[in-house]
Amino acid sequence: MNPNPILDEQLTPQQRRRRKAGFSLIEIMIVVAIILVIASIAIPKINQQRMQAHEMAAIRTVTTIHTAQTQYFSQFGRYATTIQELGPPTSGQAGPSAADLIPGELAQGSKSGYNYNVTGGPNGYTIVAIPVAFNNTGRRTFFSDQTLVIRENWGQEPANAQSKEIK
Repeated sequence: MNPNPILDEQLTPQQRRRRKAGFSLIEIMIVVAIILVIASIAIPKINQQRMQAHEMAAIRTVTTIHTAQTQYFSQFGRYATTIQELGPPTSGQAGPSAADLIPGELAQGSKSGYNYNVTGGPNGYTIVAIPVAFNNTGRRTFFSDQTLVIRENWGQEPANAQSKEIK
């Protein structure tokens, strides 16, 4: 097995054990190549699953904003005109300018890889959710209004009232 048996006879028993205990460079390269092949298959799937998780979180967040708008309407007799009006006050008591109905992070307009825009008026409101980085944090945009129907658009163009309904 060893191409030079004379050298093995000159080694001490401890040196012989050390020489046989290690991996060859070829063996290590094969293991690294296998790991790289597995990683190249797994990473795109992981990114796809992460985007899907962001999209599901965006749909839940739109539902949260609907609930907050309903509570806001029952307290103040109108819908909030901005997402900040639904958020916590910077100081003092909650009121029409900051009702403390949604978390502060969401009141800033961004959460879980999506940016949210709320526009309100006396008769209703609209919610638009757009990925922070298209094809990275999400592949779809979302739209909803006081009808509580959530609509989606598979593309960078923001969803609107005519977009396909999510069922």
